[in-house]
Amino acid sequence: MANTEQRRDKLRKLLKKTEADALLVTQEQNVTYLTGFTGDSSYLLLTPKEELILSDKRYTTQLEEECGDLKFEVRGPELKMHEHLAEVAKRMKIGTLGFESQHVSVATHAAWSKQLKNVELAPTTDLVEQLRMIKDKEEVQIICDSVACAQRAFEVIRASLRPEQTEKQVADLLEAQVRLFGGECTSFPPIIAVGPRAALPHARPGQPKIGDDDFVLIDWGARYRGYASDLTRILVTGKISPKLQKVYGVVAKAQSLAIAAIRHGASMKDVDAAARNSIAKAGFGKQFGHGLGHGIGLQIHESPRMGPKEDAPLKAGMVVTVEPGVYIPGWGGVRLEDDVLVTKTGAKVLTSVTKELEECIVGG
Repeated sequence: MANTEQRRDKLRKLLKKTEADALLVTQEQNVTYLTGFTGDSSYLLLTPKEELILSDKRYTTQLEEECGDLKFEVRGPELKMHEHLAEVAKRMKIGTLGFESQHVSVATHAAWSKQLKNVELAPTTDLVEQLRMIKDKEEVQIICDSVACAQRAFEVIRASLRPEQTEKQVADLLEAQVRLFGGECTSFPPIIAVGPRAALPHARPGQPKIGDDDFVLIDWGARYRGYASDLTRILVTGKISPKLQKVYGVVAKAQSLAIAAIRHGASMKDVDAAARNSIAKAGFGKQFGHGLGHGIGLQIHESPRMGPKEDAPLKAGMVVTVEPGVYIPGWGGVRLEDDVLVTKTGAKVLTSVTKELEECIVGG
């Protein structure tokens, strides 16, 4: 990642606003974001003037390859991480050590407290996450590439969809296609939900067959160079019933209104309300039970969150999902989801798979 140095400099500015002498970054994706290192079980120790990666000997070569311009120390199996951290903190004369409170377990904090006897542990919250919310040009391009990978995989699956295939078989094939098109894996286990099972927003693919009903909901994404994409579409495998036509139209209108409301400075709850109020006016308010969307990036769900109580404004550079849905137990559900870049003047939709219901009909 070309911009890791700039990201660390921005984090240092945030560190100055705390009372800590240094910040210990332990969350895996945060370490990756700030250094380019993609291994696990490693920490980044950041001070106002230097940075140091703490890892173990499994990753010596990987550290050299991925971030050889950064200082790093690897420990052997005889030394535990908290012991290594204590040695480094003493050597660097750290008096107050900031840590990512939302990512540290009680047990880990206890181990640090016992080992770091002369160091004050200062909890911080979302310092790196604040930076990660705003994507730079490189990140946006990688997310676009992730979207392209996901869409190509979907088109193959759509073209080969058969009535006798089970939900799980389709999910497995979709994962394989993502890899064939250059993805590391899917962003999450794909959701393939036939008919009534589409009423479960996070349905797990099972043995129901594609031909068991007239439509199937597919929620999927690709992980490409560490970044996730996230899409949802409905495919019609039989006839378009009047009910499907109505519900689909309600959801499509709500999504369109929400995307139109996205812009730099817009309140997240107002964007959510654009979709939620439209669905409520159509008589399906109680059937839309989740937030409108979330940020995507190194994680499939990350800040920001768009929901009824989110007062914070959207900012240019954020990439969010817009995914209203209507879920009716016993019948099914419709969700449409696109990945959207917030710009200074509005929104740029990064996904392009058709949403015209008549164009979502497949042979079966």
